Amino acid sequence: MAHRETHRVDRIGWLRAAVLGANDGLVSTASLVVGVAAAAADHGSILVAGVAGLAAGAMSMAAGEYVSVSSQSDTEKADLAREASELAGDHDAEMRELAGIYVGRGVAPNLAAEVARQMMAHDALGAHARDELGISEITTARPIQAALTSAVTFSAGAALPLIVAAVAPLAGLALWVAGSALIGLVVLGVLGARTGGAPIGRSVVRVAFWGALAMAITAGVGRLFGVAA
Repeated sequence: MAHRETHRVDRIGWLRAAVLGANDGLVSTASLVVGVAAAAADHGSILVAGVAGLAAGAMSMAAGEYVSVSSQSDTEKADLAREASELAGDHDAEMRELAGIYVGRGVAPNLAAEVARQMMAHDALGAHARDELGISEITTARPIQAALTSAVTFSAGAALPLIVAAVAPLAGLALWVAGSALIGLVVLGVLGARTGGAPIGRSVVRVAFWGALAMAITAGVGRLFGVAA
Protein backbone atom coordinates (compact mmCIF):
# COMPACT_ATOMS: atom_id res chain seq x y z
CA MET A 1 0.00 0.00 0.00
CA ALA A 2 1.38 3.41 -0.98
CA HIS A 3 2.38 5.71 1.86
CA ARG A 4 0.62 9.03 1.44
CA GLU A 5 1.42 12.21 3.34
CA THR A 6 -0.46 15.49 3.41
CA HIS A 7 1.56 18.66 3.95
CA ARG A 8 0.33 22.22 3.96
CA VAL A 9 3.53 24.21 3.47
CA ASP A 10 2.70 24.64 -0.22
CA ARG A 11 -0.22 26.83 0.84
CA ILE A 12 1.87 29.28 2.81
CA GLY A 13 2.06 31.95 0.09
CA TRP A 14 -1.62 32.52 -0.58
CA LEU A 15 -2.66 31.47 2.93
CA ARG A 16 -0.57 34.20 4.53
CA ALA A 17 -2.05 36.88 2.27
CA ALA A 18 -5.60 35.55 2.68
CA VAL A 19 -5.51 35.33 6.47
CA LEU A 20 -3.81 38.71 6.79
CA GLY A 21 -6.27 40.36 4.40
CA ALA A 22 -9.43 38.95 5.96
CA ASN A 23 -8.32 39.68 9.51
CA ASP A 24 -7.19 43.17 8.63
CA GLY A 25 -10.41 43.92 6.76
CA LEU A 26 -12.57 42.70 9.62
CA VAL A 27 -10.60 44.31 12.43
CA SER A 28 -9.86 47.66 10.80
CA THR A 29 -13.37 48.19 9.42
CA ALA A 30 -15.08 47.05 12.62
CA SER A 31 -12.77 49.26 14.67
CA LEU A 32 -13.47 52.21 12.39
CA VAL A 33 -17.23 51.70 12.60
CA VAL A 34 -17.12 51.25 16.39
CA GLY A 35 -14.97 54.34 16.80
CA VAL A 36 -17.23 56.53 14.66
CA ALA A 37 -20.34 55.14 16.38
CA ALA A 38 -18.81 55.86 19.79
CA ALA A 39 -18.38 59.48 18.71
CA ALA A 40 -22.20 59.70 18.51
CA ALA A 41 -22.28 60.01 14.71
CA ASP A 42 -25.46 59.40 12.73
CA HIS A 43 -26.17 56.17 10.88
CA GLY A 44 -25.30 57.57 7.46
CA SER A 45 -21.93 58.93 8.56
CA ILE A 46 -21.03 55.61 10.12
CA LEU A 47 -21.78 53.71 6.90
CA VAL A 48 -19.91 56.22 4.73
CA ALA A 49 -16.86 55.94 7.00
CA GLY A 50 -17.05 52.15 6.86
CA VAL A 51 -17.34 51.96 3.07
CA ALA A 52 -14.50 54.45 2.66
CA GLY A 53 -12.41 52.35 5.06
CA LEU A 54 -13.13 49.23 3.01
CA ALA A 55 -12.11 50.84 -0.28
CA ALA A 56 -9.00 52.50 1.11
CA GLY A 57 -7.97 49.43 3.06
CA ALA A 58 -8.38 47.03 0.14
CA MET A 59 -6.28 49.23 -2.13
CA SER A 60 -3.68 49.77 0.58
CA MET A 61 -3.41 46.03 1.24
CA ALA A 62 -3.10 45.26 -2.48
CA ALA A 63 -0.47 47.92 -3.06
CA GLY A 64 1.47 47.02 0.08
CA GLU A 65 1.53 43.31 -0.70
CA TYR A 66 2.49 43.92 -4.32
CA VAL A 67 5.38 46.21 -3.42
CA SER A 68 6.59 43.98 -0.61
CA VAL A 69 6.41 40.71 -2.53
CA SER A 70 7.83 42.37 -5.67
CA SER A 71 10.87 43.40 -3.65
CA GLN A 72 11.27 39.79 -2.54
CA SER A 73 10.89 38.63 -6.14
CA ASP A 74 13.51 41.11 -7.36
CA THR A 75 15.95 39.88 -4.71
CA GLU A 76 15.32 36.25 -5.69
CA LYS A 77 15.89 37.02 -9.38
CA ALA A 78 19.11 38.91 -8.62
CA ASP A 79 20.40 36.01 -6.50
CA LEU A 80 19.53 33.49 -9.22
CA ALA A 81 21.27 35.60 -11.88
CA ARG A 82 24.36 35.84 -9.69
CA GLU A 83 24.30 32.09 -9.08
CA ALA A 84 23.94 31.39 -12.80
CA SER A 85 26.99 33.57 -13.45
CA GLU A 86 28.99 31.72 -10.82
CA LEU A 87 27.99 28.37 -12.31
CA ALA A 88 29.12 29.51 -15.74
CA GLY A 89 32.40 30.81 -14.34
CA ASP A 90 33.52 27.88 -12.19
CA HIS A 91 31.29 24.83 -12.41
CA ASP A 92 33.59 22.59 -10.38
CA ALA A 93 33.84 25.04 -7.50
CA GLU A 94 30.05 25.30 -7.38
CA MET A 95 29.81 21.49 -7.34
CA ARG A 96 32.18 21.35 -4.37
CA GLU A 97 30.16 24.04 -2.65
CA LEU A 98 26.96 22.06 -3.13
CA ALA A 99 28.63 18.88 -1.87
CA GLY A 100 29.79 20.80 1.20
CA ILE A 101 26.19 21.81 1.91
CA TYR A 102 25.13 18.17 1.82
CA VAL A 103 28.02 17.18 4.08
CA GLY A 104 26.90 19.84 6.54
CA ARG A 105 23.48 18.19 6.57
CA GLY A 106 24.94 14.83 7.51
CA VAL A 107 25.68 13.14 4.18
CA ALA A 108 28.97 11.24 3.90
CA PRO A 109 31.57 13.18 1.84
CA ASN A 110 31.84 10.66 -1.00
CA LEU A 111 28.09 10.30 -1.27
CA ALA A 112 27.63 14.08 -1.02
CA ALA A 113 30.01 14.59 -3.94
CA GLU A 114 28.11 12.05 -6.04
CA VAL A 115 24.74 13.55 -5.13
CA ALA A 116 26.00 17.03 -6.01
CA ARG A 117 27.30 15.76 -9.35
CA GLN A 118 24.00 14.12 -10.24
CA MET A 119 21.90 17.04 -9.04
CA MET A 120 23.93 19.53 -11.07
CA ALA A 121 23.82 17.30 -14.12
CA HIS A 122 20.03 17.32 -13.87
CA ASP A 123 19.46 21.02 -12.95
CA ALA A 124 22.50 22.89 -11.65
CA LEU A 125 20.77 26.24 -11.06
CA GLY A 126 17.71 24.60 -9.52
CA ALA A 127 19.87 22.59 -7.12
CA HIS A 128 21.76 25.68 -5.95
CA ALA A 129 18.60 27.76 -5.77
CA ARG A 130 16.96 25.22 -3.51
CA ASP A 131 19.85 24.00 -1.38
CA GLU A 132 22.10 27.06 -1.25
CA LEU A 133 19.69 29.99 -1.56
CA GLY A 134 16.56 28.40 -0.09
CA ILE A 135 14.43 29.31 -3.13
CA SER A 136 11.90 26.72 -4.27
CA GLU A 137 8.59 26.51 -6.09
CA ILE A 138 6.80 26.68 -2.75
CA THR A 139 8.54 29.81 -1.48
CA THR A 140 8.84 31.73 -4.77
CA ALA A 141 7.39 35.23 -4.50
CA ARG A 142 4.21 35.89 -6.52
CA PRO A 143 3.36 39.60 -6.31
CA ILE A 144 0.13 39.57 -8.37
CA GLN A 145 -1.28 36.61 -6.47
CA ALA A 146 -0.47 38.22 -3.12
CA ALA A 147 -1.97 41.58 -4.12
CA LEU A 148 -5.22 40.16 -5.47
CA THR A 149 -5.63 37.76 -2.57
CA SER A 150 -5.11 40.53 -0.04
CA ALA A 151 -7.56 42.93 -1.72
CA VAL A 152 -10.32 40.34 -2.14
CA THR A 153 -10.01 38.88 1.34
CA PHE A 154 -9.77 42.35 2.94
CA SER A 155 -13.05 43.30 1.24
CA ALA A 156 -14.66 40.04 2.34
CA GLY A 157 -13.58 40.59 5.94
CA ALA A 158 -14.72 44.22 5.90
CA ALA A 159 -18.15 43.25 4.54
CA LEU A 160 -19.30 41.69 7.83
CA PRO A 161 -19.12 44.80 10.06
CA LEU A 162 -20.60 46.91 7.26
CA ILE A 163 -23.61 44.61 6.85
CA VAL A 164 -24.18 44.55 10.60
CA ALA A 165 -23.82 48.34 10.80
CA ALA A 166 -26.39 48.74 8.03
CA VAL A 167 -29.08 46.69 9.78
CA ALA A 168 -28.33 47.25 13.48
CA PRO A 169 -30.18 49.97 15.43
CA LEU A 170 -28.11 53.08 16.04
CA ALA A 171 -28.48 52.83 19.82
CA GLY A 172 -26.63 49.52 20.07
CA LEU A 173 -24.71 49.62 16.80
CA ALA A 174 -21.23 49.62 18.34
CA LEU A 175 -22.00 46.56 20.46
CA TRP A 176 -23.57 44.70 17.53
CA VAL A 177 -20.59 45.40 15.30
CA ALA A 178 -18.04 44.52 17.97
CA GLY A 179 -19.81 41.29 18.87
CA SER A 180 -20.21 40.15 15.27
CA ALA A 181 -16.59 41.07 14.54
CA LEU A 182 -15.36 38.92 17.42
CA ILE A 183 -17.44 36.00 16.16
CA GLY A 184 -16.03 36.55 12.68
CA LEU A 185 -12.48 36.62 14.05
CA VAL A 186 -13.05 33.34 15.87
CA VAL A 187 -14.31 31.76 12.63
CA LEU A 188 -11.30 33.12 10.72
CA GLY A 189 -8.96 31.82 13.41
CA VAL A 190 -10.46 28.35 13.15
CA LEU A 191 -10.40 28.34 9.33
CA GLY A 192 -6.82 29.63 9.20
CA ALA A 193 -5.63 27.08 11.73
CA ARG A 194 -7.38 24.17 10.02
CA THR A 195 -6.13 25.17 6.57
CA GLY A 196 -2.57 25.57 7.79
CA GLY A 197 -2.65 22.61 10.19
CA ALA A 198 -1.86 24.82 13.22
CA PRO A 199 -3.32 24.54 16.76
CA ILE A 200 -6.85 25.98 16.68
CA GLY A 201 -7.00 27.29 20.25
CA ARG A 202 -3.87 29.39 19.97
CA SER A 203 -4.95 30.89 16.64
CA VAL A 204 -8.42 31.81 17.93
CA VAL A 205 -7.13 33.44 21.10
CA ARG A 206 -4.54 35.41 19.16
CA VAL A 207 -6.90 36.94 16.60
CA ALA A 208 -9.72 37.53 19.09
CA PHE A 209 -7.44 39.28 21.61
CA TRP A 210 -5.89 41.70 19.13
CA GLY A 211 -9.23 42.36 17.45
CA ALA A 212 -10.91 43.16 20.77
CA LEU A 213 -8.01 45.40 21.77
CA ALA A 214 -8.17 47.34 18.48
CA MET A 215 -11.92 47.91 18.79
CA ALA A 216 -11.63 48.92 22.45
CA ILE A 217 -8.95 51.50 21.67
CA THR A 218 -10.83 53.03 18.74
CA ALA A 219 -14.05 53.09 20.74
CA GLY A 220 -12.22 54.99 23.47
CA VAL A 221 -10.82 57.46 20.96
CA GLY A 222 -14.23 57.95 19.35
CA ARG A 223 -15.92 58.52 22.70
CA LEU A 224 -13.22 60.98 23.75
CA PHE A 225 -13.58 63.10 20.63
CA GLY A 226 -17.34 62.70 20.55
CA VAL A 227 -17.66 64.01 24.11
CA ALA A 228 -15.20 66.81 23.35
CA ALA A 229 -17.35 67.88 20.41
